[in-house]
Amino acid sequence: MNTENSVRERYANAAQQKEEALCCAVDYDAKFLKAIPEEVIERDYGCGDPSKYLKSSEIVLDLGSGTGKICFIAAQVVGPKGKVIGIDMTDDMLSLARHNAPLVADNIGYANVEFRKGRIQDLALDLEKLDEELINRPLNGLRGYLEAEQIAARLRTESPMIASNSIDVVISNCVLNLVDHIAKPQMFAELIRVLKPGGRAVISDIVSDSDVPAAMQSDPELWSGCISGALREDRFIRAFSNAGFDPVQIITRSEKPWRSVNNIEFRSATVGAVKRKKSGGSFFMPTSDQIPLVQTESCGPSCC
Repeated sequence: MNTENSVRERYANAAQQKEEALCCAVDYDAKFLKAIPEEVIERDYGCGDPSKYLKSSEIVLDLGSGTGKICFIAAQVVGPKGKVIGIDMTDDMLSLARHNAPLVADNIGYANVEFRKGRIQDLALDLEKLDEELINRPLNGLRGYLEAEQIAARLRTESPMIASNSIDVVISNCVLNLVDHIAKPQMFAELIRVLKPGGRAVISDIVSDSDVPAAMQSDPELWSGCISGALREDRFIRAFSNAGFDPVQIITRSEKPWRSVNNIEFRSATVGAVKRKKSGGSFFMPTSDQIPLVQTESCGPSCC
């Protein structure tokens, strides 16, 4: 099974019409939604709200930005001195997000969001620049494949889509689980690479209470539906630590599972993690009277 094709096809369809079966219903701050067109809101899919942990003037990278809803919320949180970059690999989602970016900019009074095409496990490679390089080259067979690889390597070095040590906060909303397990270590390494020293990741995703068996991992419907690619909760936390984050904290965790498949529970969780820097650093969180360090929440009956 080609997991990437399964994900791309399903989310391309979900960009055209709302699909109820993708991830959890999330309550976002209504004041930020007023500036966002309805077609963006109704075709956005997620399981948490990492935007609530952002600060003014930050440079934010959203992995798997989809229709752009979290980006457009983040744009209002970071303000005109901040910047938001959305990364997605699905043309239909990018088209919808880019179409609505000027409308949101008019509504909030400034433009600080842009969308780029790429894979979240390969943040150095801009897929649109690669396409421009390849489109007029007659590349065939093994020789063509090797030449394409060389072009991609040059682009990563000469004009990386996201430069190293350039981002204050990496956020993502129910997307890391969609990446093939083989590519997940590279994905976590990319989080570290693009963040500034002391920068942080705030990731909302689906985690499981048991390892997902191979039979489920080979089911394209379960994979593209945020099930089969989910990591066991402790493995998810450990992946951040192994990549070089410290500390790593669970910010929110659903008490009730979103779904149970073959006696495996799948629930949403939001993790905050800091890229270590030589002089030490701290993870920005609301004060304890605003939100506890570890909070449980229920997806409720409105979950897909």
